[in-house]
Amino acid sequence: MNHDWIVTILAQLTDWGYVGIALALMIEVIPSEVVLCYAGFMVSSGKLHFVGAFMSGVIGGTLAQIFLYWLGYYGGRPFFDKYGKYLFIKKSHLEGAEKWFERHGTMVIFTARFIPIVRHAISIPAGISRMPLSIFILYTFAAMLPWTLLFMVVGMELGIHWKHIEVIGGRYIKPLSIIAILGMGIYLFYSFQSTKKDT
Repeated sequence: MNHDWIVTILAQLTDWGYVGIALALMIEVIPSEVVLCYAGFMVSSGKLHFVGAFMSGVIGGTLAQIFLYWLGYYGGRPFFDKYGKYLFIKKSHLEGAEKWFERHGTMVIFTARFIPIVRHAISIPAGISRMPLSIFILYTFAAMLPWTLLFMVVGMELGIHWKHIEVIGGRYIKPLSIIAILGMGIYLFYSFQSTKKDT
C-alpha cells in the first residue's frame, strides 16, 4: 500500500477534525485499522481530543456498515454481483459472509467484526435477510467500541511510526479473531442447550 497516498488522504480528511475521521471510515478506501491508528497518532500529538476521536471512529464505522446493510436490504444479492467490485466487496468475501450469517444468526454481526475477510461483508447478508435494523445497529455499535479503542491506543503508542500498523496490526487482529470465534462457540453451545431444554 502506498503510504504517501494514505498520508495525503488522511491529512486532508483530518483537517476536517472529527468529521474527517468519521468520513474516512465511512468511505472505507483505507482500512479502518489504519484510519483509527492515525486518529490515535493525532490524539498523541495534541491535534485531537481522545473522546471526540473515539466517538467519531465508532459512529463513522457504524454508519459505514449501515450503508452496506441498506444496499443489501434494497439491492439484494444481484446488486452486489453486478456492482460489488466497485465497493471493494469481492464475491468470495460475500459468499463467506453469507455462510457465516446463515450458520450463526444475528450474533455473528458482533463477532464477525473481528474476523478477517468476512468482517466487511457481513452487513450485506444482514440486510438481504431483513434483519431488524435496531438489532443490527446495536451489535455493530457494540463491536466498534473495542475495535476503535484498540487501534486508537496502538496509534497513540506508535506515535510517528503509526504507518507500521499494517505489520503490527496482525498481532492484534489474530487474538481478537480467536476470542470472537470462541465467543461464538460459547453462544451457540448455550443457545443449543436452551433449545434442548425447551423441547
